Amino acid sequence: MVADLVFREATVVDGSGAPGFVADVAVAGDRLVAVGEAGAGRREVDARGLVLCPGFVDPHSHDDGAFLRHPDLRFKLAQGVTTDVSGNCGFSTVPNEPGREYMPGDISGPGAEWTDLASYFAACMTKGPAINNLMLVGHNRVRAHVMGLEHRAPRAEELAEMRGHVARAMEQGAAGLSTGLIYAPGRYAETEEVVGLARAVAPYGGLYVTHMRNEADRLLEAVDEAITVARQAGVGLHISHHKAAGRRNWGRVGESLAKVDAANEAGTSVTLDVYPYTAGSGPMWQYVNLDAIDREWAEGVMIASCPDRRDFEGRMVPEIARSEGWSVEEAVRRIVEGERGKEVICIQFIISEADIETNLRHPRMFVGSDGIPVLKGNPHPRLFGTMPRVLARYVRERGVLSLEEAVRKMTSAPCERFGIAGRGLVREGYFADLVLFDPATIADTATYERPKQEPQGIRMVVVNGKVAFEDGLHTGVGAGRMLRYGQEA
Repeated sequence: MVADLVFREATVVDGSGAPGFVADVAVAGDRLVAVGEAGAGRREVDARGLVLCPGFVDPHSHDDGAFLRHPDLRFKLAQGVTTDVSGNCGFSTVPNEPGREYMPGDISGPGAEWTDLASYFAACMTKGPAINNLMLVGHNRVRAHVMGLEHRAPRAEELAEMRGHVARAMEQGAAGLSTGLIYAPGRYAETEEVVGLARAVAPYGGLYVTHMRNEADRLLEAVDEAITVARQAGVGLHISHHKAAGRRNWGRVGESLAKVDAANEAGTSVTLDVYPYTAGSGPMWQYVNLDAIDREWAEGVMIASCPDRRDFEGRMVPEIARSEGWSVEEAVRRIVEGERGKEVICIQFIISEADIETNLRHPRMFVGSDGIPVLKGNPHPRLFGTMPRVLARYVRERGVLSLEEAVRKMTSAPCERFGIAGRGLVREGYFADLVLFDPATIADTATYERPKQEPQGIRMVVVNGKVAFEDGLHTGVGAGRMLRYGQEA
């Protein structure tokens, strides 16, 4: 058999965490057919001095809508991501009632004719997506679908309806239930409601994935709540973008991780993800109490996207306030209360660099971008640079992780956790999702001031056996697939 593609003398970092080794790797169709020695290929790539590893998996994506609006997903492909886990933080595109607006500034995706996960997947595939997509079903979306944005507990029949939507998504291949308990309407839910919905995931072996109720002063209480939900529902727990927000809380990730370790030892399976940046990002209105604006927080906020005032994009709130003759508090109020204020995306500088390193060292920690694909304005640089940043800053420059361990956290570990079958390893019989890069030059170039810059050092990205990106060129092959939990696709 003549392979379609052969990499010659690559340094294979296979995703398992084992030491790298030099080998030939052959691809035929959508599969890896040889790792070690390989015969002739229709195309051969000289990979001497380069690392070949599995395609990176982003376990914390908000690309639900991007698979329809931006199916080339260049911002992910260019950094070596071949698979997304979408539907995080309680925001997903399902369930859907065509033509209905679920919440102001909804970042989960545009309205369309799909109603459930199966029809959403079908809509995505008509676009020829560049990468693979696995979905979570979001609590915010489910709650809004059944109850609107009402601030109350669900009635028994409403909870039953919500459970039905979660179960239907699981039947159609979702990996679990996500919550965003800091966001409306998720924050209106008591723990018992979340447990009830997570129990609908348990028969399918799925996960409870959470943006916890608090990541700042009440971080440890929020971790306790997340563990309680998972334990009472009988499911595994994954904590999203683990952090201790706000200077007064820096260092507390150690205490938080100790709780995670204790839960794992007691039989509740817990994993986490982290993004390698000291700033977070999200819809600004969700973080602001206009009756008591936190000035310390506001002074560390940059505006990423502001449809009412594009001239504010890429600028810090204090600088905007000075230029407009406003107080910092007034600037926040005017931005959020603008005509399209609920579409404003902000960037918040709230995280300690030392905490990032503590997180990355934890063996059950993955790497997730949490990127928001609002491409107008100045998006957070994590949308473009997350995976290369880990390899450049935390592997090559700072030595926080070995190359092999970093690749494991970005490939096989999230695949195993999220039921992404047949992917995440350079191993014969696995799907051919691959990244070829130069370990000496790989680096993120996106900055807060110039975020839309693509990484350097990535030579080739292969998705399901097809060359999707090479030397800065997007091939447009559209080889991505919709993935279902625990099933090969």
